[in-house]
Amino acid sequence: MYRFIKKLLFLMDAETAHHCTMMLLRLSKGFGFKYQSRKNHSFVMNLKFTNRLGLAAGLDKNGIAMDAWKNLGFGFVEIGTVTPRPQYGNPKPRLFRLIQDLALINRMGFNNEGMEVIYQRLKKEKPKNLIVGVNIGKNKDTPIEKAIEDYVLCFDQFYNLADYIVVNVSSPNTPNLRELQDREHLYHLMQALNQRSLELKSTTPKLLKIAPDLNTDQLNAIVDLIELFNWEGVVACNTTVERAGLKSAADVINRIGNGGLSGAPITSLSNERISYLRSKLSKHRIIIGVGGIMSAEDAVEKFKAGADLIQLYTGFIYQGPQLIKTILSDSRL
Repeated sequence: MYRFIKKLLFLMDAETAHHCTMMLLRLSKGFGFKYQSRKNHSFVMNLKFTNRLGLAAGLDKNGIAMDAWKNLGFGFVEIGTVTPRPQYGNPKPRLFRLIQDLALINRMGFNNEGMEVIYQRLKKEKPKNLIVGVNIGKNKDTPIEKAIEDYVLCFDQFYNLADYIVVNVSSPNTPNLRELQDREHLYHLMQALNQRSLELKSTTPKLLKIAPDLNTDQLNAIVDLIELFNWEGVVACNTTVERAGLKSAADVINRIGNGGLSGAPITSLSNERISYLRSKLSKHRIIIGVGGIMSAEDAVEKFKAGADLIQLYTGFIYQGPQLIKTILSDSRL
């Protein structure tokens, strides 16, 4: 069925297809589909996951189709990135397919309805027995020196409702955001969120979403800060700004321009970062592996690299619900 739907969706531009899919999912709650996975519950971050396969942030930014994701078989969903105030994001067009590469390039820019609207929806519609994480970020027009205020505002909004919170400092599509991955900026951001957690008596797990483009020194600094501030772990990785090794024509890639690349081209890069982080982090730290999971074999490799949980995004766009079923029915997982 998805093959037919995909043909129709791929006749549209990528963002229009995305909006149509989200509306269909919200209305149909997964097209009436309910996938019954093997009983493979896992306890991670003191949370009970029905399975270890999740939906990555960015696909359902506003949390409008949570019932559908549960019915399709996901064990957890990460909504967002959510910012304090609603924002349109970057000018269109801003989402592009590289079909030859089984990839996407996006420069969406944290388009979302804002934390208050999304909080009310989550409060009303969060499904039972589904782990929901909230991915938070800063507004585009918030100066980098005031970014901490935005993250604290979002943490205050969601700490008592989200099952876990991911601090996104790695999108390439918000000006200067990746500067927050530098040790000094990150130290003050994590310190502020820890202080707020103490004030609120919050035990909500906190994770950091990082870019795949970091060098060893930067990764080491992140590991040190995760340990210092006793955060639960990392989400590895976000999209890359690199374009090496793509099959798509150079003029097509140049015409698309800036944005984060996801999908099959970053499978190995993501695995390398996960493996390195696993070798440096304490055993009890959590790694959510994301980036280029296009098959059950890719999912297996993520776990072998050291991931505790994994997430889909681009693989779901290209293969649909069958990829979820294929991964969850694989006896190796």
